[in-house]
Amino acid sequence: MLFHSALRKDLSRSFGATVVVLSTIVMTNVLIRTLGDANAGGVNPSEIMLVMGFTVLGHLNSILTLSLFISIVSTLSRMYADSEMVIWFSSGRGLASFAPTIFRFAWPILLTITTLALLLWPWSNRQAQDLSDRYQQRNDIERIAPGQFQESAGGKRVFFIDKETPDNKTGTNVFVSSIEGDIESITSARQGKIEIKNDERILNLKFGQQVLRNTRTGEVRVIEFNDYSVVIDPDVKTNSANAPGMTSTLDLILNPSPRHMGELAWRLGLGLSAVNLMLLALALSTANPRVGRSYHTALALLIFVVYYNMINVGQSWIGSGKVSFTGFLLGLHGSVFVLALLWIAARHLNLSWRKLLSLGRKKPRAAS
Repeated sequence: MLFHSALRKDLSRSFGATVVVLSTIVMTNVLIRTLGDANAGGVNPSEIMLVMGFTVLGHLNSILTLSLFISIVSTLSRMYADSEMVIWFSSGRGLASFAPTIFRFAWPILLTITTLALLLWPWSNRQAQDLSDRYQQRNDIERIAPGQFQESAGGKRVFFIDKETPDNKTGTNVFVSSIEGDIESITSARQGKIEIKNDERILNLKFGQQVLRNTRTGEVRVIEFNDYSVVIDPDVKTNSANAPGMTSTLDLILNPSPRHMGELAWRLGLGLSAVNLMLLALALSTANPRVGRSYHTALALLIFVVYYNMINVGQSWIGSGKVSFTGFLLGLHGSVFVLALLWIAARHLNLSWRKLLSLGRKKPRAAS
């Protein structure tokens, strides 16, 4: 009883501290990237914190997985360094007896990681993309600062607009200059508004005039109008809902295209990798006074990076049809699972690699 409570208490303390540190690092990086997107006009400055929150939620499964992995490695390595493991081993407990206690501590975290990967990941991606799409689809009048010249989203028009309305949805004193072929047009109006209809950006002007000049012949024509509409940008894309990263897990299963299977393998791989990394952490943890305590933490980070990169590579391979969905899951996650079990068994039986090699090289005695 003392063994289980002491181990779970150490793991909880280490896991909580690791989650706080990693979350802070991820939030800082996401904030910097989001501020850059806002400066480039891809994110509404007033929605920076909201976009950052959805992005961090999408990365929460990776944060929890790495936190669990590092907490197990650091806790057990500390126990080795402080000779606590010697006491437990002397009392009859082998390394394999730590696995059930670690699993009882980790199973809620593993369940949370799997749920986040299958459900929260596509939802957070859709929410962040919806915010970006809505800001990108806002009126060009809303984008333009008062008294400044700016091109339209498609680069076909040059605007000069004063905003005097409280909601900033309608521009006043509109000036538009454009050249299409041999026709140069200069349009001015008292009011203007841009709307999206049928995937096309429409400019609606009221109470103004338009000067048309043929640059080849020099002919000039002046037109006065009360209402005038013109297509600014045809085929404006309004959403990215078909991206695999924003597709629900159920839709991925019901529509098993290669890209969908690659995304599904990636999401399932996050849960499977969390289990495998938990076992690898148990096998990896030890203490060597010659290399210091940070050695195993650095090795754990290297294993995590390589493993997660393989998951991303597998997603690409499945999407391009190079490997099958089942073959990749069994090949990567199955092999890591077997390797972790063999590593734990060898350390539980106190068999080093040299002993295993020496056993394999022993020759049988000749019969007398």
